[in-house]
Amino acid sequence: MSSAIGRVPLPIDAALPRLREALQRHNAAVLVAPPGAGKTTRVPLDLLDAPWLAGNRIILLEPRRLAARGAAERMARTLGQDVGETVGIRVRLGSKVSSRTRIEVVTEGVFSRMILDDPELSGVGAVLFDEFHERSLDADLGLAFALDAQAGLREDLRILVMSATLDGARVAVLLGDAPVVESEGRAFPVETRHLDREPTVRIEDSMAEAILRALRADPGSVLAFLPGQAEIRRVAERLEGRVGPETDLAPLYGALTQGEQDRAVSPSRDGLRKVVLATAIAESSLTIEGVRIVVDSGLSRVPVYEPGNGLTRLVTARASRASVDQRRGRAGRTEPGVCWRLWTEAGTGALEPFTRPEILAADLSGLVLDCAAWGVKDLTSLRFLDSPPAPALSEARALLTRLGGLDGDGRITPTGQALRSLPLPPRLARMVVTAAGVGAARQASELAAVLVERGLGGDSVDLAERLERFSRERGGRAGDMRRLAEGWARQAERSGVAPEDTDLTAEILSEPGALLALAYPDRIAKSRGRDGVFVMVNGRAGRLDPASALAREPFIAVADLVGSAASGRILGAAVVSLDVLHGLARTSIETTTSVAFDADHGQLRARTVQKLGAITLGERPLPVPVDESSAEILARGLAGLGLDRLPWSPAQTQWRARVRFLRQAEGDAWPDLSDEALTGSVEDWLAPAIVGRTGRDSVTAEDLGRALDGLLPWTLRARLDAEAPTHLDVPSGSHIPIDYESGPEPVLAVRVQELFGLDRHPSLGGGRVPVVLHLLSPAHRPLQITRDLPGFWRGSWASVRSEMRGRYPRHPWPEDPLSEAPTRRAKPRGT
Repeated sequence: MSSAIGRVPLPIDAALPRLREALQRHNAAVLVAPPGAGKTTRVPLDLLDAPWLAGNRIILLEPRRLAARGAAERMARTLGQDVGETVGIRVRLGSKVSSRTRIEVVTEGVFSRMILDDPELSGVGAVLFDEFHERSLDADLGLAFALDAQAGLREDLRILVMSATLDGARVAVLLGDAPVVESEGRAFPVETRHLDREPTVRIEDSMAEAILRALRADPGSVLAFLPGQAEIRRVAERLEGRVGPETDLAPLYGALTQGEQDRAVSPSRDGLRKVVLATAIAESSLTIEGVRIVVDSGLSRVPVYEPGNGLTRLVTARASRASVDQRRGRAGRTEPGVCWRLWTEAGTGALEPFTRPEILAADLSGLVLDCAAWGVKDLTSLRFLDSPPAPALSEARALLTRLGGLDGDGRITPTGQALRSLPLPPRLARMVVTAAGVGAARQASELAAVLVERGLGGDSVDLAERLERFSRERGGRAGDMRRLAEGWARQAERSGVAPEDTDLTAEILSEPGALLALAYPDRIAKSRGRDGVFVMVNGRAGRLDPASALAREPFIAVADLVGSAASGRILGAAVVSLDVLHGLARTSIETTTSVAFDADHGQLRARTVQKLGAITLGERPLPVPVDESSAEILARGLAGLGLDRLPWSPAQTQWRARVRFLRQAEGDAWPDLSDEALTGSVEDWLAPAIVGRTGRDSVTAEDLGRALDGLLPWTLRARLDAEAPTHLDVPSGSHIPIDYESGPEPVLAVRVQELFGLDRHPSLGGGRVPVVLHLLSPAHRPLQITRDLPGFWRGSWASVRSEMRGRYPRHPWPEDPLSEAPTRRAKPRGT
């Protein structure tokens, strides 16, 4: 077979003898070959006549259907055959294999199911993991299973891991110190040119201008890398009418039909150029005829799983150095090329070396279920290049337990086997299996088809609309998916798993929203109003375009959303009625009587509430119960408004200030009656005194008095009156109130004449704290502030007397105030 593939020399050819020798002597190897070296199509054909293969098949794993199809077709052409003869293919939407097939090209997800169904891989001599640098979850899991099977069942099985950009030494250790074979050189040189993109300019505008510049600078077709479908569409809009009639625009992403993808990768018509606008789907294992120019945005759209709420969101991030190297290599597949990068040359060094493995940022529920089917509960017993994160594993096990796929010990259940028998994510598999138990398998399977096959039925957010359109589509992909969905339905009906909720009926599950609620009970959502924002059972928010009809529905079930953890944009949902929700979630709905404080009106409100997680399904008002719990809620509510808004009497306000003064003077023997302390303990001191009250307006000063009574022990009450009295008697006989509230020290405001004859400064707190005297004129205007009255008499009094006696001649201003009788009155007229 080696001679059959030698007609067109490729860089990989020089490495093939070393690779054959490595696999002859070892049962595993690593091949590192640059983009365009030819490893994908040359290596499997070269190994067909290896003695150790002994006529068995080779399985070649590819990350995507498009890459798998392209690899199978190129190898078949090399042999002068059709796909399905020596070279066959197995993908989700169809297989072409025969009894003569020796090389099966499969997608990574298909291989995981193959090895689970046949752990010995009967009739398979080698498994080749192509483009392993992409580190998909399926590839990591497939390799772990293959290594486990090799160790326990098939020592003769050869495992080869191939990539253009890979930490080969690290993978070699995982494979048991396997030999690493490297292929040097590219098929053709690629010149790299850098454009420093202005960060304030939208990526679509920058890419459109860069593509036009590249078209003007060099001949040949262009492959432009963009993060997602939306950016591709917007760049295409900007290029329309600007590239000229001699240039075709061709989008390339996973949701396109096979025909649309073929158009993008096929050679341009004579005399025409092509601009292929692609996602990362075009990075690996793909030759696009005529492309010699790459324009790279440097961005990728990557999934990030949030274990806390079970959601995967897509984020736009910088591509890794490995990815941009792969993209650059696309320009040199068939001739010398040029790569334009929308960042500075120095910026390349700041990129992450490799793409972050999906196993570190993905929903692991499918992986955990597959491992349980493999017979493994402890995933550390399998050989993963990167260990799955513990939080994501814990969330996955919890989800699978809720779905009935795992028992309490983490072993797979009959329901779990039924879920695993469907090539669907566990949530969707559970939806189909449950629906099958009441005769609604077909509806559920068609909904699952629309959810897993991107673009099927259009891109409407309303999944009911997508389903209706899917029912009318007559293209090849739609037909293939309908047949696949029918197969899922039949498989689910054969599983014999009865729904746990015996009240479920086909009528309840007749609407897409009800089916979605089966798969995503945590994403049932309630409208927050007319702004298009919905709150889900799991507490997360999602938003719809307020102009859409779906945004006006009270309840929906959400299948897909992207964005921040706090609030995401809903991409797929369907209406679900309240009656259906009661039928679906009957056992999960909690009916409670709640009492809450209405801060706007300062009142308690009581109601009976039906809740499903974080959303309220219904409520009705009730009389406020007269009990301690209601009093505590009222107390907390009043504290939230501020204790200063309570109807304190002046005496109560002073009482608190007196206690506060003594606490400051003497320490913790006295209780803390500050607003902060009382706010934190309202349930203890205020609530018992307001049982039966329903709002701020019904709380009285008498209630507050009873509440305060319990805050000061009896042993301190007598001391309070003695050491912090409410009033102070002065020599004139006046009984003057003390101000404890103006500051940390008590203040006595008194006319200076009333203190004549007083030779010691008044004090409180057992004589430890001097009273701050605010000495007043006869007109009650401030004259002096003193903490030393005898000192004032000896010092400042003379100047005060000199200034004041002319202003107030009818009042005494003696030279010696200590020998003068105190008075509250002016001198009689004429004296």
